[in-house]
Amino acid sequence: MPTRRFEYVEGTSAKFWEITTNNREVTVRYGCIGSNGQTQTKSFTSDAAANTHALQQITAKLAKGYRELAAV
Repeated sequence: MPTRRFEYVEGTSAKFWEITTNNREVTVRYGCIGSNGQTQTKSFTSDAAANTHALQQITAKLAKGYRELAAV
C-alpha cells in the first residue's frame, strides 16, 4: 500500500497522520502540520494482518474527522 496521508484541521487543531504498509510492517507518522512529526512501526505475523490493521486505523481516523489528501 502506498503512503496515505490524512489531515485534521478544525478550530486550533492542525494535524496530520500518514500510514504505510510494507509487507508485514505498518509505519505511522503523525504530528502537527508543518513538523516532521513522530514515527511508529509495528510488525505483524503476516501481510494480511498488517493490511487489516492499517485499514482499521484508517477507518478510525476517518470516523474522527480526518480527511484523506489526494495522492501526489
